[in-house]
Amino acid sequence: MTVYALAQISIHDRQRYDRYVAAFMPVLAKYDGRLLAADERPQVVEGTWPYDKVILMSFDSRESFERWANSPEYREISRNRVAATDGVVLVADAVPGSR
Repeated sequence: MTVYALAQISIHDRQRYDRYVAAFMPVLAKYDGRLLAADERPQVVEGTWPYDKVILMSFDSRESFERWANSPEYREISRNRVAATDGVVLVADAVPGSR
C-alpha cells in the first residue's frame, strides 16, 4: 500500500540545508520514492503553522519508505538536514483503493 511522507520544517542553516537538497533527489529516486511537493511558501488556509517549508513524498509501501530512510546513502545526507532544520516528519498510509 502506498505511503506518504510529509515533512514540515523550519530552516536555520540555509547553506547546510542546500547541501542536503543538492544530494536528495538521486537518493530518493534510487529507492523509488517520488517527490510530490516541496514548497517554502505554502498557503496556510486555516490555523497557524510554525514552519517554513513542506515536503510531500510517496513510496510504494512502508517497507520501501523504511529502506530509503534507513539506507546508508540517506543517513549520510540527512545529517545536513537534521543539523540545518527543526521540524517533524510524518508517514501516513494511503486511503485503501486510492492511487
